[in-house]
Amino acid sequence: MRSELPQTSIREVAKRAGVSVGTVSNVLNRPDLVAEATRDRVRAAIDELGFVRNESARRLRQGPRPAARPGAATAVDGSGDGSGDGSGDGSAGDPARRASPTGRRENRLAFGVIVEDLTNPYASDVARGAELALNEAGHDALWISSDHSSVKERRSLDLLEEHRVAGALIIPVGLGPRRIAELRAAGLSVVLIDRDVTDACTARVDHVAGGEIAAAHLLGAGCTRVTFVTGRPEPDPCVHRRDGASRTLVEAGLDEPPVLVQEALSITEGRAAAQRILAMSPRPDGVFCANDLLAIGLINELTRLGVRVPADIAVIGYDDIELAASAAVPITTIRQPRRELGWEAAELALAEIREGSSHQHRQVVLRPELVVRDSA
Repeated sequence: MRSELPQTSIREVAKRAGVSVGTVSNVLNRPDLVAEATRDRVRAAIDELGFVRNESARRLRQGPRPAARPGAATAVDGSGDGSGDGSGDGSAGDPARRASPTGRRENRLAFGVIVEDLTNPYASDVARGAELALNEAGHDALWISSDHSSVKERRSLDLLEEHRVAGALIIPVGLGPRRIAELRAAGLSVVLIDRDVTDACTARVDHVAGGEIAAAHLLGAGCTRVTFVTGRPEPDPCVHRRDGASRTLVEAGLDEPPVLVQEALSITEGRAAAQRILAMSPRPDGVFCANDLLAIGLINELTRLGVRVPADIAVIGYDDIELAASAAVPITTIRQPRRELGWEAAELALAEIREGSSHQHRQVVLRPELVVRDSA
């Protein structure tokens, strides 16, 4: 269990820096009280030892906060007398050994679920699936959005590590093998969602197959001039969808489809893509959108401009979010098992904790399926 893993204590930092525990606590909580040279020495020791402040332990030792008055703001100033410095073995802040209201210890863990964009229904469904699996096992999920930013992703992972969560389930933006190894060394299980790697547990969808299915359906509908619409930053799954579709179209004797890259995978950018498609010569008779949000915007704008979908242009999306069935023309799409994907990722994270040193990385691959509606 994580509580058995050795953690660098504040006393070791103090010893390395040649200062008192109270001085280290001041550097962490009230750095303005410490001389610059001493601050630099303490921070160097922190970096050398890989010390991570145990926020959970600090807050538990500070005791309950006074109830806020109605309408009053609650401030967190990080002050204290040094006793809340995260020293010791970290067990007080370990979520695996947190005290219940009855005073008994419960094996209740917290996991971070980091996705690229929580406003995207696909991402929120994945996070919800992970939460459902964790809740069923008696644990909790903390949802975080990286907003497609590797910097924010790094900050979020640092925060999870600082709070001693049990694991991180992540749709990665910039996460690499080195940081994964660091997180594991700190006692976190790490599972990547919707990425194809072998140096970590992964739960993903076969998006190459999804692209093949979409292209085959457009071919079956009689389309011979197919365009692919995507957005930037283009995540790996969208690249795989494009690759699968391109291969299927080329094998059918058609040219590789032109690619329109929009500024985002959004409804607004789908509308903008419609304007570009109508300016193309020859005009496409089939469009494969990298996700349903693009397809919704595209179809709504084509309909507004008097273009018949699918008689003039057939459109197929990807994801099968709830909005897909209620677009101006209900969208034919490739359904991802979104909640199942999050659920499988959570199961992998829990298995990694249970199995400990005997754990072997596993890759779970789910298959998408075609959902036929009016747009194609």
